[in-house]
Amino acid sequence: MSLPAERFATYDDILDLPEHLVGEIVSGQLYTHPRPAPRHAMAASGVGGELWGPFQGGRGGPGGWWILDEPELHLGSDILVPDLAGWRRERMPALPETAWFEQAPDWVCEVLSPSTARVDRALKMPVYAREGVSHLWLVDPDPRTLEVYALGKGGHWTLLATLAGEAEVRQPPFAAVSFPLGALWP
Repeated sequence: MSLPAERFATYDDILDLPEHLVGEIVSGQLYTHPRPAPRHAMAASGVGGELWGPFQGGRGGPGGWWILDEPELHLGSDILVPDLAGWRRERMPALPETAWFEQAPDWVCEVLSPSTARVDRALKMPVYAREGVSHLWLVDPDPRTLEVYALGKGGHWTLLATLAGEAEVRQPPFAAVSFPLGALWP
């Protein structure tokens, strides 16, 4: 007796999801989670708000970045939706015409929640490393922490800093400016 062949998820599976769910495909498997809860959304909006002016707009900072909320990334056969992602404009001078990005970002920020933390850490972090994303931030609103990672030699993540509470954030790749971590918490 033979077992049925395992079915790999497709983009149509994501398109067929109800609007209140976010879908991602990692290693052929579909993962879904609801839209972010308020504390999660506030943390993601806070990071984007702190970085937008100086890095996207060049106001009070160096500029030179595209910083976007929840971009859809098509990285090989994986489809990921990080909370935030940034591309240096020198690597991506113009935004694509598609509804997704095939070029890996230079920086990704994932805001952890009970429904996403396992997938973000165990499944998505290795994909980001494989694709050469050079910087990764993990924000956790429950313990009010920020973990800052850099991609090291051999494609492994190196933890650069763990910040908590009201600490000043001045971390790569955005070390040109600082902001209080407490700005992310309600």
